[in-house]
Amino acid sequence: MQLTEARRSHQEAVQRLQTSYRAIPVGSPVRLAKSTSNLFRSRAAAGSGLDVSGLTGVLEVDPVSRTAEVAGMCTYEKLVAATVPHGLTPLVVPQLKTITLGGAVSGLGIEAASFRNGLPHESVLEFDVLTGAGEHRTVTPDDELFAGFPNSYGTLGYATRLRIELEPVRSHVALRHVRFENVDELCAAVAQIMAARAWEGVDVDYLDGVMFSPTESYLTLGARTEYQGPASDYTGMQIYYRSIQQRDRDVLRVHDYLWRWDTDWFWCSGAFGVHHPVIRRLWPARLRRSDVYWKIVTLVNRFDLENRWEAARGRPHRERVVQDVEIPLERTAEFLRWFVEHVGIEPVWLCPLRLRGERTWPLYPLESGRDYVNVGFWSSVPITPGSTGHETNRAIEHQVDALGGHKSLYSDSFYSREEFEARYGGAHYGALKRRYDPDQRLADLYAKAVHHR
Repeated sequence: MQLTEARRSHQEAVQRLQTSYRAIPVGSPVRLAKSTSNLFRSRAAAGSGLDVSGLTGVLEVDPVSRTAEVAGMCTYEKLVAATVPHGLTPLVVPQLKTITLGGAVSGLGIEAASFRNGLPHESVLEFDVLTGAGEHRTVTPDDELFAGFPNSYGTLGYATRLRIELEPVRSHVALRHVRFENVDELCAAVAQIMAARAWEGVDVDYLDGVMFSPTESYLTLGARTEYQGPASDYTGMQIYYRSIQQRDRDVLRVHDYLWRWDTDWFWCSGAFGVHHPVIRRLWPARLRRSDVYWKIVTLVNRFDLENRWEAARGRPHRERVVQDVEIPLERTAEFLRWFVEHVGIEPVWLCPLRLRGERTWPLYPLESGRDYVNVGFWSSVPITPGSTGHETNRAIEHQVDALGGHKSLYSDSFYSREEFEARYGGAHYGALKRRYDPDQRLADLYAKAVHHR
């Protein structure tokens, strides 16, 4: 079969990756050579890293089978640009444009389609991986690595190619912002929508929400629709999350809906003044995006600028609290009440989810058939004088555990090794590590997620 130019380039890129892997001396740390990340834990410097140049493209979109083949470092921004012209999108499109397919599968991704489509790795049909042993292999659903790869965060290997399912979309998404005055009513509504995939007789294709305060929270219900009238645009002066409080209904182009959170990094761009009308007008629209803000935050963290500023004003240092946690739906209202009392960060993002099928994933053991809500909160809180500086994060970990929930590993974690292994695969992960990275060339998951500090 004659190779397309895209596939020929991909093969050459895989060869460069393997060559760069072999060039790293045994005993030296291995990492990807990339300049961007969506992680909020530090990445230790480790030489030049693996050459992933050329592993960023879309290899094929097949509108008949509704599948796409994508290189492991391809961003969802690039993939969506290739699929939307065919009236298709990935089953779950994580919120930020520069999240990669490989990153969403080896880590975790989530969005407003997750209440019906689960998590991104559940729509993977097969993938190629460079393992820690240096072997490049194709992984299919009957392979033990297929189930063990999600939530391994590059500690078993790096995905170089993925074949995923796609689903049909329409030109626009019509939104309803439904207000609730207490979180119990909101959670009851989530249960109804997840069971019926509808609300008040209208189909719901996308579901997420925001809690602004204990007495003001919203579910945003999205329905795919064909539409030819004027649509809202939140890439300019208007800010999407504020519109949730300002209007009951809205319509966005499907592309703009998928990236509605990226322009202002949910609401976190406000920390840089981007919500101020004058600054927003001066800040180029092409630079109002999550990867730009992430680079700013990286510099702020590197030089501890937030705490220097707080100290100059005579205020205590602050503890960074940047987390996403999955709480069983029936315990979510309880968690939110606890969170308001003990943490107090507002607003918080709410994203219901349910595993798409019966298969479970041992390194992040959500239960099949059980409804969860992802609660996302990204800010900081004052540190009590004399404390260690991570009490709030530790308290959140304890509360999540007490309610039968799970915590994503993209940010800081403080578990002991015993606690960590009980929650993230334990002996199962150890067996995979021994098989696919016998010489420990890649970081251990606990070392990467917890002992990176």
